[in-house]
Amino acid sequence: MARLEAELGVRLFNRSTRRLSLTEEGALFFDRSQRIVEEIEEAESELSRLAGSPSGKLKIGVPAIGYRMLMPVLPEFTARYPDIRLDFDFNDRLIDVIAEGVDAVIRSGDTGSSQLKARPLGTFRFVVVGAPRYFAERGTPQAPADLVGHDCLRYRFPTTCQLQGWGLGTERTNVPCLSVPTTHTFNSVEGLIYASVAGLGIAYLPDFAVREGIGSGALVSILDDYVVEGGQFSILWPGNRYMAPKLRVFVDFLVDKKVLGG
Repeated sequence: MARLEAELGVRLFNRSTRRLSLTEEGALFFDRSQRIVEEIEEAESELSRLAGSPSGKLKIGVPAIGYRMLMPVLPEFTARYPDIRLDFDFNDRLIDVIAEGVDAVIRSGDTGSSQLKARPLGTFRFVVVGAPRYFAERGTPQAPADLVGHDCLRYRFPTTCQLQGWGLGTERTNVPCLSVPTTHTFNSVEGLIYASVAGLGIAYLPDFAVREGIGSGALVSILDDYVVEGGQFSILWPGNRYMAPKLRVFVDFLVDKKVLGG
């Protein structure tokens, strides 16, 4: 790096014993260099498209729970496109697609942004679940009001530290149930799933996340007639960039495979 600074005749970094940061000239040099790298990658992708074989590294940001959507179909994708190298960032934080240089992100909820393009991957609904042995010992709630006497496992959003509400209604209205107790909290959906399977209490989870557990009998869904909440996952990418063939085939593949089971 010192050699590069000598060649350019400018200082690229501010250095101290504790930290290293870019100078104004360094930030400019980095920004221009990053654009050049992106142009090269796009040129390579275009040549790959002409050659009929999409290739290159594809970086995708995915919510932590997203691996339950993707893993079942990834072997087929990699077999079909062996020259595409997948780089997944499974993380519940909100990734800035443009600033962080990822090719695309998978998100639930609102996807509105003038800078991003999106395609829906499918819808899901929430379910209330618990282990059979828990219900055998504590009884099975027949209505949302019955949850007051039970151990409820709650999800805490990592970014806001707020507890997730349970979208449960009454027989006549869609007013959310506001009296769900909190026995244990988790900032990981995976932790919530394992705790419910272990019989620690009742959890409120996306249906695709517990489909395997319900199918095997490790979990039982309850209060199905009272659940009034659902959502949608979409894949988003920068709308001001050329859509590389490697990204195009990945998006088309996920849409075609109906990864949420719809």
